Amino acid sequence: MRPDEVRSLLEEVRSGAVEVEEAAHSLERSPVEDLGFARLDLHRELRQGMPEAIYAEHKTPAQVVAIAAKLLEQTSAPVIATRVTQETATELLNSFPDAQHEELARLVILRSDEHREPKLGIVAVVSAGTSDLPVAEEATATARALGAEVDSITDVGVAGVHRVLAVEQRLRDAGVVVVVAGMEGALPSLVGGLTPAPVVAVPTSVGYGASFQGLAALLGMLNSCAAGVAVTNIDNGFGAGVFAVKALLHNRK
Repeated sequence: MRPDEVRSLLEEVRSGAVEVEEAAHSLERSPVEDLGFARLDLHRELRQGMPEAIYAEHKTPAQVVAIAAKLLEQTSAPVIATRVTQETATELLNSFPDAQHEELARLVILRSDEHREPKLGIVAVVSAGTSDLPVAEEATATARALGAEVDSITDVGVAGVHRVLAVEQRLRDAGVVVVVAGMEGALPSLVGGLTPAPVVAVPTSVGYGASFQGLAALLGMLNSCAAGVAVTNIDNGFGAGVFAVKALLHNRK
């Protein structure tokens, strides 16, 4: 059940148009939809403010399409499929022609006919190098789909620190800053010392052997000397985008 449906039902109870027992019966509807291969959490939007996303990796195209169709029946918000292969993206676009494929980010964004973009604040997505762009684009596409305005700041790694200082005002103007970096993962500490906004750091698996597929960047970010830097899992741009939007939504309350 969508949040707007619950509010409408409660208003009808208050006005006397719907009996309490009738409303209780409506709310008894199971929050789980069993598709056989997946059990969908249909009440996640009620609890978290956004519907369940689809982690498409290792799912068949047919499974992803079936999950997307069911989720779109239950929400007016965007449904996001992450880690989408080209084959799965093609199937989604064939089934939902209005879907948006963010190829570099490996995302497909699906919207119901009722969706209207909310107006939230600014999320700055900062990437250290061009090699970090796929993860940065995942964060960007996610935050934008969920209603944020995104300021993309690319290729400002610490090897040329003047590049970060040149965009300091843009960092300070953002409500939340997502910093995506591989190698030694030092960029979030620098950014965290320049902006009053919450900073969420995303380590990437970019780097030579001793980077250990992003572990070095992850540990560097966890040991940031800038206070208040949160860290996601390696290559988790989607998680960072969701975190940024939740932070903006919380600030509006």
